[in-house]
Amino acid sequence: MKRLMVFCLGLVILITTTGAVMPEPVPQEPNPAPPTSPVRLIFIHHSTGENWLNDNNGGLARALQQYNYYPSDTNYGWGPGGIGDRTDIPNWLEWFRSDQSSTIMQAVYSENEVHSPFERTLADPGGENQIVMFKSCFPNSALDGNPNDPPTPGSDLNVGNAKYVYIEILQYFKTRPDKLFVVITAPPLSDSTHAANARAFNNWLVNDWLKENNYTQPNVAVFDFYNILTGPDNHHGYVNNRIEHRIVNDRNTSYYPSEDDHPNQAGNQKATADFIPMLNIFYNRWQASGPTQAEVAPAEPAPAVEQHQEEAEPAPALALAEGMLFDFESDQPVWDANVDEAVQGTALDCQPVPGIAAGGTRSMQITFNVAPESWATCSSFFSSPANLSPADGIQFMLQVDQPGNVLHFDVFTDINGEQATYARDIPFTSTGADWVTVQTRWSDLIRVEWEADGGSPFNHPDQITGLAFGFPAGDTVNRGVIHIDDIRTFSDSQSAVPPSEAQPAAAAQNGSSDQGQSEDSPTQSGDQKRGFLPFCGSALLIPFGTLVFLKGRKPAMF
Repeated sequence: MKRLMVFCLGLVILITTTGAVMPEPVPQEPNPAPPTSPVRLIFIHHSTGENWLNDNNGGLARALQQYNYYPSDTNYGWGPGGIGDRTDIPNWLEWFRSDQSSTIMQAVYSENEVHSPFERTLADPGGENQIVMFKSCFPNSALDGNPNDPPTPGSDLNVGNAKYVYIEILQYFKTRPDKLFVVITAPPLSDSTHAANARAFNNWLVNDWLKENNYTQPNVAVFDFYNILTGPDNHHGYVNNRIEHRIVNDRNTSYYPSEDDHPNQAGNQKATADFIPMLNIFYNRWQASGPTQAEVAPAEPAPAVEQHQEEAEPAPALALAEGMLFDFESDQPVWDANVDEAVQGTALDCQPVPGIAAGGTRSMQITFNVAPESWATCSSFFSSPANLSPADGIQFMLQVDQPGNVLHFDVFTDINGEQATYARDIPFTSTGADWVTVQTRWSDLIRVEWEADGGSPFNHPDQITGLAFGFPAGDTVNRGVIHIDDIRTFSDSQSAVPPSEAQPAAAAQNGSSDQGQSEDSPTQSGDQKRGFLPFCGSALLIPFGTLVFLKGRKPAMF
């Protein structure tokens, strides 16, 4: 009876003079005790999560280890196909519900590296990661639509599509009762435009998501990082022997911003204090169920781990009409805008636009404003490696608004799990309405200097995973507008364009590129559809090559 009374008290809704405390239902009495032996945990995140983990900021990684959790993490540039770049809400379908999910998640379960500024002092318990935490960044709180919109299939950043994504990924979670999945809600913005939608969506995640979908397995939990950061008295924690989801006022914007919407140290440390007891409760609730190995086979069986080999098997040749890779006229792999988060004033937008084209009716417009000593990148990745070896290189049509700027053209590869970036510089010379053809032969591409074997020539046209256009800046601002169209392969034996049109935009210069990889996300199609934000915190990233360079040792803080 006494235990029953305690449990019932844990479900009581407290009405205080300052606001309401809304309890999160749990199937048994909450147990905030830490694990008795180390448990491997991995956190999927970007810059906000990096700051939260940081020993000198939020201190989450240090606190996790104090309570017997052995942390690893993913960050920009991580994983199969660079999946670590893509953590917006719609991207969770790629992680958990795509034909690549088994490969991606096996990499998640096996990961044992540190990709953020924290040190591990706890002994590695071995085995796979048992707990998977994942979080989208603050731009994902800019959800269009209305607070009560129902789940709606789609990949835009709106309330209905966000609900749809989280409902869909439950299908994967139920196949893995042997793993604990912890959703960390996206932090708030300072802008109040969509704040009511963010509040409603995160309340739905905490209170209704699992209940409405009859999900009763204890291997899924939600921690309301968003709510904690909206006010000093707002919490999601364990207080007086009960779980409290406390919303004291109607503030739905960030109470703890830094120079931008990244939560500051005070907010991150507050979140750490609330989170650790909650994680213990989530873990003990899951363990009490006696988790076993997956009871339902995943939609795609996890592939066997490939043995290292000197040369990867060539990918199937890319079947595209006349070598066309992107004509921007139809649905194709999206292009994502990414900017340097460490420097204010850097912005980038890249999306197809009608009315300006070298061929057809549309081209990709890239508007860039890159602060000194900064960078920005527009990139796209194929769903699987493309074999372009039958061609001699890649060409595209270019229109620029002013001379004097520099464009980097990058080609990405993935050989036996090692991602690599090859680049060349293209100075702008022509301007106005003229379209010029820029051709890049495989021999023009050089591996970027910050990666292993920097300066080595490109030699894997059979394993191309993506392309990018980068905009670095030296001592001055690099700004302008360009249009890209008809990206295609070419061969020296064929005349891809009439000679009169085939003047190169500039002489090729071998070099390196100071930009990162992308966070794959739907872009705008026409003027009516809003997808991922073109430049924002969830797309903010440090250069992929920097992550490779820092792997295995304590990274510097970016």
